[in-house]
Amino acid sequence: MKIVTSVKDMQGWALQARKSGGTVGLVPTMGFLHAGHVSLIREARRRADKVVLSIFVNPTQFGPDEDLDEYPRDFERDEALCAAEGVDIVFYPPASDMYASDASVFIVEEQLSRGLCGGSRPGHFRGVCTVVAKLFNLVLPDLAVFGRKDFQQLRILEQMTRDLNFPVEIVSAPIVREEDGLAISSRNKYLGPEERRQALCLREALDRAEELFSNGEREADAIKKEMRHIIGRNTLARIDYCQIVEIRQLQPLSTLNCPALAALAVYIGQTRLIDNTVLEWGT
Repeated sequence: MKIVTSVKDMQGWALQARKSGGTVGLVPTMGFLHAGHVSLIREARRRADKVVLSIFVNPTQFGPDEDLDEYPRDFERDEALCAAEGVDIVFYPPASDMYASDASVFIVEEQLSRGLCGGSRPGHFRGVCTVVAKLFNLVLPDLAVFGRKDFQQLRILEQMTRDLNFPVEIVSAPIVREEDGLAISSRNKYLGPEERRQALCLREALDRAEELFSNGEREADAIKKEMRHIIGRNTLARIDYCQIVEIRQLQPLSTLNCPALAALAVYIGQTRLIDNTVLEWGT
């Protein structure tokens, strides 16, 4: 396994890999890797001849009051995990190499990013789209793997890839959960014991949404009311959003007459967690 820290060296490797033939799979991450990331690595390994995993805590997707400086980091642990999973390249650039001091060009998505996390975190997806586009240009992957826990991000990157004609296949991978149902996230480490227990309300609310839908409920307000009630029973929980949207354009629904996404962002104490489930016939 090779560690690459230079933007120039990463692009040089990618150009040589393209000449040599074979396919390259990219797994973009912000590090502090966990079982969810392992699932993405394995999906990339299954589909590609070479796997590049990037570790970059991207400053442009954090707001001024968010946890950029506190975001968990453990490169030695990440490196060991990547080596164990057969990653070929770990790309670990400094921010000063990824963004020039006078950088002024960014990518803005104008429709899918208006609600959900985009509504709560202005500028977040501007940073996400820009850094992923840069990674596509540096790694030159044939495919890139993203998890469905960040469903809005996945849809926005699918749209960006299509609209800007990147020759990259976007591969989506299922949400990976702890045994008790909590979606695995790097931010779970922030949770104290009681916060960790109350964080299960996200999964409980989504389970209730699935149950109501499977029993024939099609009114979004009725489902959201039940979800909010479950979360509200937990004293440390504060809802950022509780929404049901159409699965492609991410527009809010009043009646579920098409495949829908039940999506949550909830603060447990000071820690913001997200989760979702798809509601569609046959599930």
